[in-house]
Amino acid sequence: MGNRGMEDLIPLINKLQDAFSSIGQSCNLDLPQIAVVGGQSAGKSSVLENFVGRDFLPRGSGIVTRRPLILQLVNNKAEYAEFLHCKGRKFVDFDEVRQEIEAETDRITGSNKGISPIPINLRVYSPHVLNLTLIDLPGMTKVAVGDQPPDIEHQIRDMLLQFVTRESCLILAVTPANTDLANSDALKLSKEVDPQGLRTIGVITKLDLMDEGTDARDILENKLLPLRRGYIGVVNRSQKDIDGKKDIRAAMAAERKFFLSHPSYRHMAERMGTPHLQKTLNQQLTNHIRDTLPGLRSKLQSQLLSLEKEVEEYKNFRPDDPTRKTKALLQMVQQFGVDFEKRIEGSGDQVETAELSGGARINRIFHERFPFELVKIVFDEKELRREISHAIKNVHGVRTGLFTPDLAFEAIVKKQIIKLKEPCLKCIDLVIQELINTVRQCTNKLGSYPRLREETERIVTNYVRERESKTKDQVLQLIDIELSYINTNHEDFIGFANAQQRNIVNKKRAVPNQVIRKGWLTLNISIMKGGSKEYWFILTAESLSWYKDEEVRYVLHFSFAVPPPMASA
Repeated sequence: MGNRGMEDLIPLINKLQDAFSSIGQSCNLDLPQIAVVGGQSAGKSSVLENFVGRDFLPRGSGIVTRRPLILQLVNNKAEYAEFLHCKGRKFVDFDEVRQEIEAETDRITGSNKGISPIPINLRVYSPHVLNLTLIDLPGMTKVAVGDQPPDIEHQIRDMLLQFVTRESCLILAVTPANTDLANSDALKLSKEVDPQGLRTIGVITKLDLMDEGTDARDILENKLLPLRRGYIGVVNRSQKDIDGKKDIRAAMAAERKFFLSHPSYRHMAERMGTPHLQKTLNQQLTNHIRDTLPGLRSKLQSQLLSLEKEVEEYKNFRPDDPTRKTKALLQMVQQFGVDFEKRIEGSGDQVETAELSGGARINRIFHERFPFELVKIVFDEKELRREISHAIKNVHGVRTGLFTPDLAFEAIVKKQIIKLKEPCLKCIDLVIQELINTVRQCTNKLGSYPRLREETERIVTNYVRERESKTKDQVLQLIDIELSYINTNHEDFIGFANAQQRNIVNKKRAVPNQVIRKGWLTLNISIMKGGSKEYWFILTAESLSWYKDEEVRYVLHFSFAVPPPMASA
């Protein structure tokens, strides 16, 4: 059984569990424990009662265990039970223990078969038990019965995962032998959280109820679905035995006889049965506590130092001290600034998954909403052509021009640039509104101080509004700068010189029929009836075409080479 120091480990963890349960929190410590999981009617309750040697757990149809039961078994000369919520009261009659479990369960969950994660702490002292702590969890179910919530399956699963996902928790997976092991709810759940099978202990019940000619030898020999800690088979009392009040000690004697006489289990009888299971769990829990103790100790020490430091701050605390009020005010304002920065920069501790917020929404405004507003700008090609024609005519006056004048070009281009003002200002408005919403979200933590929250929102919002006007002035100034000078020497501007250069490059690349220039052209040719007329012309590398009423009137084919630019003197 190990030395006395090892034997004291389980009672020590029990004291920690009681202490944390009393204050209603776990102090973020994962205490070593054994969680009992399995489907309904898998035999979990019978296994626990066999450990104690008493009938003390509620029984019935459907979900009977509706709250986690932390069962602490303590080896003691006297036999009695104690509940953490009934301090000072010793239960000698175990029927009263059952009634108290049912009453305490109904007190939290009601009588509608609902469940609750709040545990019931029960400590049983007996000379027939070994020091052991187990957590009996509700049996997994598939279908809601009666007035149970429709999502009862997910509620139970979530509760079980709260316990079995912790690395410090051993899993006692109880599975009846008269069902297919591949369909075991307990083993399926343990496989999810413990894929290597390092924390799982398999318990196979109802071996005496298997069909004639079948056995669970391969399972118990750890061949079918191997677990690091192996499987142990037990034979519980049948429902008939329970109704007939068959003594548990007599049932355990019958269990021993079953394993010794069965041809498939005779060779492993010493490793089967409830006494061996209890002894194994005692040893494995003790070893598990020993292995996790260093990490648990370091966590406790770090939390203790943190609490001692916090207590030291409150030793000389005076509620009316103005310096503390100022310090608290500064801390809250600084925290507001940190929260606001995290929401904008996207490095928050808690990531929102339901919707975009803060910086992500501003990013979407810049990269999705603003380009969309630009695309929405109405562009009527016929109207633009008409404006170009009028601009050219108005610039020429009574004269008849050949090429497009610069003034007409600038007038048309500036009119298009001015259209950028509205979407730019709208983009600023959207960003400002998102900043104000972020400010309101960050001040939620100041809800306990309404005046401080109101003043913080007012000051920050006013500052944002001041920057809004300056931002709009700067954007409008930027647009005015674009309007004041149009750089026709820019490499992206396709002027006549650039058209020549591109034509040379395209000639070298042998790109056929490259468009060199296109635009409106006034032709004054004697062969054209009616004198001078305007035509839309397209000059390509192979032809000069001019159009009227969207029909090709004339096409002049020619072949020429663009002369190289003359060298400067």
